[in-house]
Amino acid sequence: MRLTAYTDYTLRTLIYLGMHRDRLATIQDIADVHGISKNHLMKVVYQLGLSGMVETVRGRNGGLRLKLEPEDINIGAVVRHSETDFYMAECFDPESTSCTLAPACALKGVLKSATAAYLKVLDGVTLAELIAHSARPGGRADKAIVVWK
Repeated sequence: MRLTAYTDYTLRTLIYLGMHRDRLATIQDIADVHGISKNHLMKVVYQLGLSGMVETVRGRNGGLRLKLEPEDINIGAVVRHSETDFYMAECFDPESTSCTLAPACALKGVLKSATAAYLKVLDGVTLAELIAHSARPGGRADKAIVVWK
């Protein structure tokens, strides 16, 4: 399973904000650290604001910060909110399946179970855990990159 760039940017934004709680951050700060488009991040931050996870402060000295505590932000919920679907194969989309094997295919059930297991792992992780992992020695707190071991 692969996350969309949108979800990747959403997670990077949350991790960055969680690691820089002592100040307001700007979209430009996050874009510069990760080398990603400021325009893409504007869409991400807008949706994070609507979701209630991020507070945006307008004005000359404005920026953004987490509105919720990191331990209250569940990664599974974030991924579900930011992904458009979890169609691992064509047959998952009820509107466009043309697979002739669909009526007797066992693969769909296996893929459905795999997706459920994937989401279950994400449901067991909070933003606080990702931040703690990133800040450990050997972590990349400068770029908030998470490598789970």
